[in-house]
Amino acid sequence: MTRMGTPFDARTTAAEILAGVDLTGRRIIVTGGASGIGLETVRALRGAGAEVTVATRNPTGDQRALDLSDLGSVRAFVAGWIGPVHAIVANAGIMALPTRQVAANGWELQLATNFLGHFALITGLRENLRQAGDARVVMVSSGAQLLSPFDFDDPHFERRPYEPWVAYAQSKTADALLAVGAARRWAADGITANAFEPGYIHTNLQRHLDDDTMRAAGAMDDEGNLVTPDYYKTPEQGASTSVLLAASPLLDGVTGRYFSSDNQEAEEVPDATAGVAAWSVDPAAADRLWEYALTAAAAH
Repeated sequence: MTRMGTPFDARTTAAEILAGVDLTGRRIIVTGGASGIGLETVRALRGAGAEVTVATRNPTGDQRALDLSDLGSVRAFVAGWIGPVHAIVANAGIMALPTRQVAANGWELQLATNFLGHFALITGLRENLRQAGDARVVMVSSGAQLLSPFDFDDPHFERRPYEPWVAYAQSKTADALLAVGAARRWAADGITANAFEPGYIHTNLQRHLDDDTMRAAGAMDDEGNLVTPDYYKTPEQGASTSVLLAASPLLDGVTGRYFSSDNQEAEEVPDATAGVAAWSVDPAAADRLWEYALTAAAAH
């Protein structure tokens, strides 16, 4: 399959992606859309005319409550949605919690929030996506997917030692695999699904990182002040691939792909050093993960 290219690059902003695009009448859900690249995604989509619902854990104003780590909250959100949904941007997430934390149901919190909650939301709204006729599922993954495949034997670190970056990495591998699984199952319903990594951006996602980690990344000086390395993007640039996959006409009919932070489809690499790891787009792993997630949700 030929890799897809676009006329955009890593410095393109979300608004530039949607220049001249009219999204009037399209209903889009953005999880975690109250800050960071989620907020910029919402601004760009609304600027193009879309009706955007911001789903967030602590809603204000016209936002809607959604705690992805709580399946009761997810089911309540699904039950309250009426009519078609043209796109879901699975943007909310937490990263590299320093100690193992679990949701009320016992799930490791990063896997619960980043993947399992989104899986329940997206599968719960499948009929609403089908009603749209040309709906899109957008999974915000991460370059961290290169660090770890999904561990089917111990996904919640109940037996193996907890490691913050491995826990985050497998949740983001799972997000990429969700897109593969949805693409394989829902094409006949007119639903496409793709995943991407936004790149390095200063947002609240880094709130659990210690100063030494931030300094090692070149993102903090010796006095504790944030600095912006050349390879970092602004939130407006970080949201560009979100809106590319959610709303650009260039992605009409494109499904089951993984895009890099430069707004191009990533190269699949067997040695997991760049691009997208083979384990993050493996159809067999995607099918296995889909069944695991269905079983996990049914048990709670």
